[in-house]
Amino acid sequence: MKPCCRILIGYRSSTFFGFSLPKLNNPGIHNNLSKSQSKSAHHRRFRYHSVNNRSRIIGNKSLVNSNRRAFNVSDSNWGHSKIFTSSFHVDMGRIRGVLVIPRVSSDIRNHSTSVESHINEKGFENIYIQGGLNVKPLVIKKIETGNNVVKEEDKSNRIEINGTSVNIDYLKGLNETAPKVEREVSETEKEAWKLLQGAIVNYCGNPVGTVAANDPADKQPLNYDQVFIRDFVPSALAFLLNGEVEIVKNFLLYTLQLQSWEKTVDCHSPGQGLMPASFKVRTAPLDGSDRAFEEVLDPDFGESAIGRVAPVDSGLWWIILLRAYGKITGDYALQERIDVQTGIRLILSLCLSDGFDMFPTLLVTDGSCMIDRRMGIHGHPLEIQALFYSALRCAREMLIVNDGTKNLVSAVNNRLRALSFHIREYYWVDMKKINEIYRYKTEEYSTDAVNKFNIYPDQIPSWLVDWIPEEGGYLIGNLQPAHMDFRFFTLGNLWVIISSLGTQKQNEGILNLIEAKWDDLVAHMPLKICYPALEYEEWRIITGSDPKNTPWSYHNGGSWPTLLWQMGRPELAQRAVDLAEKRLLRDQWPEYYDTRSGRFIGKQSRLFQTWTVAGFLTSKMLLENPEKASLLLWDEDYDLLETCVCALSKTSRKKCSRFTARSQK
Repeated sequence: MKPCCRILIGYRSSTFFGFSLPKLNNPGIHNNLSKSQSKSAHHRRFRYHSVNNRSRIIGNKSLVNSNRRAFNVSDSNWGHSKIFTSSFHVDMGRIRGVLVIPRVSSDIRNHSTSVESHINEKGFENIYIQGGLNVKPLVIKKIETGNNVVKEEDKSNRIEINGTSVNIDYLKGLNETAPKVEREVSETEKEAWKLLQGAIVNYCGNPVGTVAANDPADKQPLNYDQVFIRDFVPSALAFLLNGEVEIVKNFLLYTLQLQSWEKTVDCHSPGQGLMPASFKVRTAPLDGSDRAFEEVLDPDFGESAIGRVAPVDSGLWWIILLRAYGKITGDYALQERIDVQTGIRLILSLCLSDGFDMFPTLLVTDGSCMIDRRMGIHGHPLEIQALFYSALRCAREMLIVNDGTKNLVSAVNNRLRALSFHIREYYWVDMKKINEIYRYKTEEYSTDAVNKFNIYPDQIPSWLVDWIPEEGGYLIGNLQPAHMDFRFFTLGNLWVIISSLGTQKQNEGILNLIEAKWDDLVAHMPLKICYPALEYEEWRIITGSDPKNTPWSYHNGGSWPTLLWQMGRPELAQRAVDLAEKRLLRDQWPEYYDTRSGRFIGKQSRLFQTWTVAGFLTSKMLLENPEKASLLLWDEDYDLLETCVCALSKTSRKKCSRFTARSQK
């Protein structure tokens, strides 16, 4: 029996098509969105029911000035649609899904002159939404760009690997002027594709993601049987590069449905715009019947996580993946949908909201990112700042500019300028900088202070003095008053390169350091999540004697193969991929490796870890297709260097200079 489906979402989430939208803290968004008045703990139920009479949605057209790159919609009635439902009779003997999907998008690249909601009976399923409230667009089976529908791809460019269809175009290269060179697919790649396809999670018959790990021998999967937003990113890129776009589109739209739940931890609700860390497809009896059942998307916002910490990085990864989807597929219509535009706004509103913090960096707590346990990264960890910068650049690129978003775009630009200056100026260390810190004076009180964060020279660890190379450098892991975390955090430094958060000289310096310190950061298995590990009394105090984060294990200096796909220099990446390929298949695709050189499989490492598999496949395809790899990178934005946000202030305080950042280009 085909199950019916529902998604439980709190009323505080945004609503569309004639119903009120949430009030946001950002004044640039407030003009276009209004707060839902419902404060009850009711939930929306998206159910598939068997009905005799179909529901239909009638949409209103909204004309747009062809010279404006915007939606022409009223303040609180984006894509206003009316929903008409007819009476129906449910035959419990044969439950069938009936899906009505409102589609509202704008082809801004072709200066579309209308915004329409309509139903393509051939291209969509039908949905019945209980109560007719809080309608959001869900899944479209066809990829649409403007008025064109991309046809099903030619099957001649795919091969069968253990029953799995794999696109081999990426093996041939993208430059049509260059000769196409085919190579034989290795046994490791064949096995990886088989595992990746086997990890796919379906919801109501549609693929929506991949489980974190799929080890058949694991009797206690905990939350490894869920779909994690951050974990799915390398899987999504592998699918996109292989021409399989449906699962990625479904993932982006269904996770958007889960945004801003009413779930609470100790009676406290998470902020609007928060994306869940993960979700799981659960099966439950339908209305107490033992003859029918339904599938439920159940997200986790941290209320079930170890440490009960909400994920800061999920929304950032979602925005980054949304941009990558458009870049690789050319389907920009997804970004232009009203629900997707609102989702971007909600995330930005949450991240850009004012607080007590004086720095442009995001203030986050331990355990709120890839390092999801206590590891002494509370404050302003580099990983989050690099992802934040990337997400801001993605959002600025995708946001539709109109009267309702111009203030938000301005806020994004100001934050980008301040963030890039802050990270480049204060997080960078090389031999010259360390020597400067070594001679710092303390207790300086003035706007002209050199030691602005009151860093004590004795904080320079002894290992760093001999470890830092003469050529090259890196960005430290964290910066707070009287505290610099000098550990090298790999993910943050790699994303600094990918997003051009660092200067060109700094980016080259990071890659030079990785090459110079290859034995420490790579050794037998790429790639150390951080270096060095916390040991002895330092490990006991900072981690709380965490038995999983013992020295050179897990987050405490463990080696994570999934980081492979983010390496920024082709020759280094190829060297690392070749190293990993020799072991991953034999070792059954572990989550991480232990010991200083990464020789042992992690003592609590899950096997058949999906993002290990996907990271390997994505790395292979990006190396084969440098043109596609370049689509995921950002060039330096020199407009951000022209004016520091401080120069916009009309106060009498001294304006800070940006010549230092420009001098390192």
